[in-house]
Amino acid sequence: MPRKKTTREMERAFPFLRMNARESKPRTRGLTEIRGPYYSVMGPNYLKDVLETMGTYIDSLKFAGGSFTLMPRRVLREIIDLCHQYDVLVSTGGFIEYVVTQGPEAVHRYIQECRDLGFDIIEISTGFITIPADDWLRLIEAVQKAGLKAKPEVGIQFGAGGDTPAELLEAEGVQDPAWAIQLARRFLEAGAYMIMVESEGITENVKSWRTDVVARFINELGLEKLMFEAADPRVFAWYIKNYGPEVNLFVDHSQIVQLECLRSGIWGTQDLFGRVHTFKG
Repeated sequence: MPRKKTTREMERAFPFLRMNARESKPRTRGLTEIRGPYYSVMGPNYLKDVLETMGTYIDSLKFAGGSFTLMPRRVLREIIDLCHQYDVLVSTGGFIEYVVTQGPEAVHRYIQECRDLGFDIIEISTGFITIPADDWLRLIEAVQKAGLKAKPEVGIQFGAGGDTPAELLEAEGVQDPAWAIQLARRFLEAGAYMIMVESEGITENVKSWRTDVVARFINELGLEKLMFEAADPRVFAWYIKNYGPEVNLFVDHSQIVQLECLRSGIWGTQDLFGRVHTFKG
């Protein structure tokens, strides 16, 4: 019996050319989150171009560095609404660690405002601050009570999240991966939507990649509830080569085409071209 065509196959150009099958949205694996405005401006017009051409392959858009707080409220709401038209979830990205320093009232108002504006996901990162694990859990609970998805970010690098040079990060030191994995497990047990794995200290701003840490996370927690920061073509190619096209990845919006070419198995570097396959029989 012939396999039923996916929405993607019915809509894309050159539908007679075979490529790796992808789940339809909402996907549970092979998720791609793209970075929104940070290194470059992204308004509704630019974003619409991205979504019209590649929206099928984008599962969520993540703001970075609290950039959304600099925008006019009307434009921010327009960006969020536009994402929803293409079934793309919207994440705050790592910013709550700044809000936490302003006290509990600011945190609760922040969560409420995120809900009112239409955000779907609040990322809970603490790369620059240290808080007890139980306080992380309280933040997860507060986000969930507001009807939003909580997405904690964990990693092994102290001072991560600001694109700090490798030499300075090395001086900050790293924590035991077993502790980070234990935290991630507690967050998932508390109902966290997904765990974002911070790349600094693992594949970003390090003298040598800590691929052993990636393997430990996956061995302990599985692939489905982990998303890896991989905003570097060498890094996301490595993830696909080692863990297949259904690994969940965060990349820059400028890299979505290159990433999907690898996931689809239609193009790639010398070590990947023609080697990335799925079997959905």
